[in-house]
Amino acid sequence: MAYQKDLFTRSVRRATSQVPPSRQFMYKLKRLLKSIFRLVLPIIILVVVACVSASIWLVQKASRVQPVPYLVTPAKYGLLSARGAQVTEEKWTNKDGTSARGWLLRGSDNAPAVILLHKFGADRSYELDLGVKLNEATNFTVLMPDLRGHGESPVVDVSAFGGHETDDTLSAVDFLRNLKTPDGVPLVGAKIGVYGVELGSLAALGAAVKDPSISAVALDSVPTDSTAVIAAAVERRFPFGSSVTSELARLGARLYFYKGSFENLSTCDAGKAIGGRKIMLLSGFDVPELQASTTKFGHCIQSGPNVETKYDLSPSGYNIINASLEKSQDYEQRVIDFFRLALAS
Repeated sequence: MAYQKDLFTRSVRRATSQVPPSRQFMYKLKRLLKSIFRLVLPIIILVVVACVSASIWLVQKASRVQPVPYLVTPAKYGLLSARGAQVTEEKWTNKDGTSARGWLLRGSDNAPAVILLHKFGADRSYELDLGVKLNEATNFTVLMPDLRGHGESPVVDVSAFGGHETDDTLSAVDFLRNLKTPDGVPLVGAKIGVYGVELGSLAALGAAVKDPSISAVALDSVPTDSTAVIAAAVERRFPFGSSVTSELARLGARLYFYKGSFENLSTCDAGKAIGGRKIMLLSGFDVPELQASTTKFGHCIQSGPNVETKYDLSPSGYNIINASLEKSQDYEQRVIDFFRLALAS
């Protein structure tokens, strides 16, 4: 047996000695690379898992808006405005079965209606002043919903950054069309307009694409897509390492919304689909990134007499809540004039 082992060892050595040096080098290199790969692979897996977990966690945190009290309620606003005192609290059901709520200010019978949609992190109270003044000036019915995940004690806990919000806006349109006067006839006429700021603009735009009956669209501070809203929300909430955290959040959006509630709406593609409506685009110097994306979005829409643009506001509707009384009135009048003309019979 010892003799056989010795004979085998000699045979292996003889065969190895006959292998060219280049092949011996490649053999050693492959063994080295395999060793390195086995050493590094667990680290790579650990880094990937950590990045995925972090991206999902960031989106999960950002989608839950920190609740704050309403800036003003209809009850308080009604102390200063007889029209504001007529605002009512309304509830309806979204297309996915969840609940929705909004403040409603009824207008004249068979008159147009306008839906006002706030930005991410705000709520319907940000649109109350504009809604009352729009109703006073036009006698249009005005609906001011809380986007999902927003407002005091939100009826839906998380924001979907534009996906479900688009369908929620369509549900709001259905709610308006089902409103009746005391005589049992439809309150709202054929024409409906939508106004939105940032996240609200995504919902308004998406709804206009899906519902051709929406005849007038006013959009302020339009982001490039839903992930831009996520990135901005994460950057505001976690300002440290914002460029890294915002990119991680972009990657984690589809993983977090794995059930299909996330729709990364491309505003440029949507713009091409609504070119025939009455459109107003607004943005300002106060938010340069949204000014740039709104301007870019404007290039995607077929230009013509139906498109009105104003890209040099200071501030835009994104920060109008902090503007002076004079600038707020100028801004609101611009929006009111647009809908008055765009929805005129």
